[in-house]
Amino acid sequence: MPEGDGVTGAGAAVPAQWPPEGAGAVLELLSNGEVELKGRIPWSSNATFLVSVRAIDGQEVLAIYKPARGERALWDFPRGLWRREVAAYRLACHLGWDMVPPTVARVDGPLGLGSLQLCVDASPDDHYFTLLDGGEHDLELRRVAVFDLLANNADRKAGHCLLDRAGRIWAIDNGLCFHAEPKLRTVIWDFAGEQINEDLLEPLGPLSLGEVQRALGELLDAEEAEALVTRASALRRKPKFPAPRTEYYYPWPLI
Repeated sequence: MPEGDGVTGAGAAVPAQWPPEGAGAVLELLSNGEVELKGRIPWSSNATFLVSVRAIDGQEVLAIYKPARGERALWDFPRGLWRREVAAYRLACHLGWDMVPPTVARVDGPLGLGSLQLCVDASPDDHYFTLLDGGEHDLELRRVAVFDLLANNADRKAGHCLLDRAGRIWAIDNGLCFHAEPKLRTVIWDFAGEQINEDLLEPLGPLSLGEVQRALGELLDAEEAEALVTRASALRRKPKFPAPRTEYYYPWPLI
C-alpha cells in the first residue's frame, strides 16, 4: 500500500462532539496544523502519543498521534496500522455514521508518518460494559457492533467505546481492522442472534467495490477492499448479529 496522505478538509478547531457538518474544520486543522508532542499514552501496545495541533491563528485541539515507526510488528497484520485508523474514519463517514473521531494521515508528524485522531473528551469511568447497562445507548452500541462486523475489527475492547461529555458514543482504536481473512475479536456479543435493524443495514446496501476503492483505495489493498464488500453483502443477506465461532473471539485485555 502506498505511503499516501490522508483526509484533508477546510477552518477552525471544534470539539469532537460537534455534528458531522463541522468536521471539515477539524480535518483542516489536523491535516495542516503544527503538531507538538505532549506525552506518551501509557499501556498502549504500539507507541501512541497525546499531541496538540495548533493553527496559524492560534486555535488548538488535542489529538492522538500514532506514528508508523512506533508500531510493534504483528504476525497477522502488515505494518501500517495507522492507515487502518484513517480507513475506519473514512468508512464511517461513507456510511453516514458519525462515530469515529476525525482522523487524518500526516507525513510530517514529530516522529514521521502516522495517523492523527481528534482526542475525545470522554468520561474516564465509562466503557462498553458500563454503557450497556440501562439500555439508553443500545442503538449506538449496535451501530458499533455492525461497524465492527463490516470492518472485521480484531480488537474491539470495552475501553474503545467512549462516552463524551455530550453523551455520545465514539469508537476509537481501529487499527486492527480490514483484514481480508476473518479476524473478528470483540467484547460486543450481547446482541448475538438478534436481528440487525434495517436502519443499520441500509447504508451497507449500495457499498460497491468501486465506492470502497474510491474512498479507501490508497489505504487498503485490493484483497482487503474486496473482502469489505463481501462482508457488506453477507450482512445484507443474513441480517443477524453473529454468535462467536472460535475460541478466540474476545480481545485481551477486555478493557
